[in-house]
Amino acid sequence: MLSRELFSNVKRLEIKVRRLVDELTAGAYHSVFKGKGIDFCEVREYEVGDDVRDIDWNVTARMGKPFIKKFIEDKELNIMLLVDASGSTMFGGVHKIKYQQIIEIAALLALSAIRNNNRVGLLIFTDKRELYVQPRAGRRHGLRLIRELMSFDSTSKSTNIKLALTHTINSLKKRSVVFLLSDFMNDINFTRELRILNKRHDMIAIRVLDTLEHNWEIKGKFNIEDIETGQTILFNSTKRNQQEYSRMSYNQRIGVDKMCNDAKVDLVDIVCGEDIANPIVNFFKERKNRKL
Repeated sequence: MLSRELFSNVKRLEIKVRRLVDELTAGAYHSVFKGKGIDFCEVREYEVGDDVRDIDWNVTARMGKPFIKKFIEDKELNIMLLVDASGSTMFGGVHKIKYQQIIEIAALLALSAIRNNNRVGLLIFTDKRELYVQPRAGRRHGLRLIRELMSFDSTSKSTNIKLALTHTINSLKKRSVVFLLSDFMNDINFTRELRILNKRHDMIAIRVLDTLEHNWEIKGKFNIEDIETGQTILFNSTKRNQQEYSRMSYNQRIGVDKMCNDAKVDLVDIVCGEDIANPIVNFFKERKNRKL
């Protein structure tokens, strides 16, 4: 039974992102992903006016003359949301915790997919598969995903992005647009899995950042607990230690940047507490221009 409080929270979030959905679906969303859900049909001989990007070079080499691939467009795309719900996403500075920001981004993407008559699915993960919902269409399904995200209580605090990507590689058969929503606080290298998933599907990584994690400016001595391991250390917030902390955080972000770059996966950064629509809309517009 859906509690009255949870129902109200889901409706409140739907109303909050409704304007952003309209902005996102005004053209940028559809134009970027149009034609991504296409199935191979056959090859035929090249004709004047055909797009040279559709040439099948293997068949062309065998036949001695150019052939192109023909596709049948599937108007209904699969959108898959991979949501990190590990302990580190429960951290938050002044504005909100990162997981709250992730929920809003996921709601925006899910409702945008539904608005475009696409199917959308959900995988919530920590260091294991916590919840998996098959892609479906319809507003009721979209609201169900938001409800699952808002009421979710993880059974683990650790993170394993590699495992989540591997599960998606093995379970997602239909070509899809896959969004990975995480703070990427994960020491395991998952470049190979990113590359495989991006080759089979259309992979986009969205990283939620909290400024306090990267610029510790509060002075004094503090007991800091690692949310995922439970380990506690005494942190003396001297200028030197602050600089070292910032350097380690910077290196961690650069490591994620490199993994995505090596796998040719687009990475979008969204700062916790700031506007979620502009970075996504701007990314879609830039991606559209890149394809022209």
